[in-house]
Order: sequence, then structure tokens, then C-alpha cells
Amino acid sequence: MSNNTLTQDATVTSNIVSWTFGIVFIVIGLLNLFLIHPVPGAFYLLLSLVYIPQTNILVRKWFGFTIPLIVKIILGLVILWGTLAVGDLAEMYGL
Repeated sequence: MSNNTLTQDATVTSNIVSWTFGIVFIVIGLLNLFLIHPVPGAFYLLLSLVYIPQTNILVRKWFGFTIPLIVKIILGLVILWGTLAVGDLAEMYGL
């Protein structure tokens, strides 16, 4: 495999993971916004922006750095665990 192919594969994987977490946090944010309380809903909606690839491009352009994929994955899993394990949304649906 050439180096270019590996780079393209990593970019595709990064985009898939980013969009997946971004959409999950948008949905959780909207559910919290309408069913629980606006503050956690707004937090999740803002957090979802971290995962959207276009936001990552803007952060790189404006500030000169990006958040590594592994940090995004760990942050996403920890927040998802907190939401589904002990959050009000989990209690509401009996998870």
C-alpha cells in the first residue's frame, strides 16, 4: 500500500468517527433541550461541534491545531457513558 492510500484511509476513518459522534451528540442535545433542560441540551449541541469535520478545519485554520482523533473518541465515550449511565435522560427512559 502506498503512503497516499494510508493517509486517505485514515482520513475516511476519522471522518466516519467524527460524524458518528457528532450526530449522536446532536441527537442527545436535542433530546435534552426539549425533554430535560436547556442547559445540558445546549452543552451537548456545542460539544457536537467539536466532532463535525468542518469545525475541525476551521479550528486548524484559525488556531493552528486540531484535536486528535483518539482524544475525541475518549472524550465522546466518557461523556456518552455519563449521559447514559447517570443522566436525567437515562432515568427518564429507564436505561
